[in-house]
Amino acid sequence: MSEEAKAVQEVAKTTGKAIDASREVGGFIARFISGSLEQGAGIFEDRLKYMRWERQVRLMQRAEQFMEKLGQSIPSRAVPLNIAIPLIQAASLEEDDTLQDKWAALLVNAATSTLTYEVRRSYVAILEQLTPCDAQILDVIYSVPFEESKHRGIATSDLPNRVWIPKEAEHELSAPSEDVVLALSNLVRVGCLRASMTYGGGEVYSRVNPTIAGKAFVEACRIPTA
Repeated sequence: MSEEAKAVQEVAKTTGKAIDASREVGGFIARFISGSLEQGAGIFEDRLKYMRWERQVRLMQRAEQFMEKLGQSIPSRAVPLNIAIPLIQAASLEEDDTLQDKWAALLVNAATSTLTYEVRRSYVAILEQLTPCDAQILDVIYSVPFEESKHRGIATSDLPNRVWIPKEAEHELSAPSEDVVLALSNLVRVGCLRASMTYGGGEVYSRVNPTIAGKAFVEACRIPTA
């Protein structure tokens, strides 16, 4: 069998699965509205289309507002397709306004030629994996002086609301809440932070260090200012 024929078969299989899934969801909704399968599927599909359209409109409006802050009416450089397409797709599915603002900022920054840093494709993958709490923690951590905090670390016990740079003699620091620990571990996983380590090699989250990659990512997702 040729490669083309195999590809067609795979597309057919995927399409068939999507149709089956749509029918299953439609049937589920239909049972609750005492209607037909077609009615249930139609309600489901129409709602999804509307929700995505609504988020796309908001993304467009916020991006235009951010460009206005920079004194731009149109982008000053083209965004590469391998960044623009996944970015817009992910941003149109984001339901949290705070996170979608970061998507809009990332898009505008990628389209601004005067910026000194590069918007990387990896930033799209990182932002997709953040929760609102993760994003809030990043903003708070990277609001303190980077050069000082990257050497001495950042105390995390008061996150997600505030942090401080501990003194050199402060070895015993309180651990943050479990939710914050989970958020910090995710931020370490995506390279935006570095955890402290025990002598045995275990991770400690009472103190974390910012990273160069994390600083660049946060700057790329910040709302632009003129």
